[in-house]
Amino acid sequence: MLSLLAVAEQNSLNKSLYFDFFLVFVFATVGVLFVIFNVAIVNRLLRPKVPDPKKFETYECGEVPISDSWVHFDIRFYTIALVFLIFDVEIAFLYPWAVVFRNLCGSEASISGAFVLLEMLFFLLVLVVGLIYVWAKGDLDWVTYTLRQQKEQK
Repeated sequence: MLSLLAVAEQNSLNKSLYFDFFLVFVFATVGVLFVIFNVAIVNRLLRPKVPDPKKFETYECGEVPISDSWVHFDIRFYTIALVFLIFDVEIAFLYPWAVVFRNLCGSEASISGAFVLLEMLFFLLVLVVGLIYVWAKGDLDWVTYTLRQQKEQK
């Protein structure tokens, strides 16, 4: 009698498992069909047949475009932006660290407080080394670099 109950329970479990797999298959099929329907059919029905040529112009705050939109920017803009971003993220990491460090120093676990302080000092050391590298390379000297470049062109 006991083995019949075990077999019936096992069959019930197998049916439940197959039903769960069937639900996942149906859900995935409906998702794929939804994407195909939207991309292939609805897109073709709703898009304009001939796009307006003004859509391809560069938008400059309501002004008439002066030149082509593929203007080359000086790499110094990106370098300064990346350096700023690195130190901005550093500040974003320092605030939560200071709160955790204050809680650790107030507790009896002074060893973990010292460990956290050493980790932050290592983090700051890596950033300072990066700043010294960028400074020594001359990427922060905006005017000097421009003057040096003008002298090389003459």
